[in-house]
Amino acid sequence: MGRVTRWLDEDEQRTWRNFLAATQLIDEALDRQLQRDAGMPHAYYMILVALSEAPERSMRMSELAARARSSQSRLSHAVARLEERGWVRRERCPADRRGNFAVLTDDGFATLATAAPGHVEEVRRSLFDALTPEQVRRLDEICSAVRNTLEG
Repeated sequence: MGRVTRWLDEDEQRTWRNFLAATQLIDEALDRQLQRDAGMPHAYYMILVALSEAPERSMRMSELAARARSSQSRLSHAVARLEERGWVRRERCPADRRGNFAVLTDDGFATLATAAPGHVEEVRRSLFDALTPEQVRRLDEICSAVRNTLEG
């Protein structure tokens, strides 16, 4: 027998559509702000952040792709664009000739440091300013529950 479809009830449908709209609007606002103020899309900013937090500002490309929730080919294209700007360089992995590291350059780190205050202000304006401290706590619980389920 086929599976029975568990349709969304009215409250779930409203919540689902509000969630989709809110996440899309936040992503668009962050992307606009970073394009305007730093000349980069949000995806590039997240790559720079990941590298800035890694030991020696360096990460295997495969690990960076996983962290950025990106395919290897999409990440490779993004890193190539970041290399053109002088913000990232690739280095061969000495232990694995097929592996590459992405390394955040000093220029890339300076660009990130310049972009970060405006980005944080946009995150605050787009999300946190609309919420009470209790709502922030509940949103954290909700996002953690969803993330834990999906990351399994």
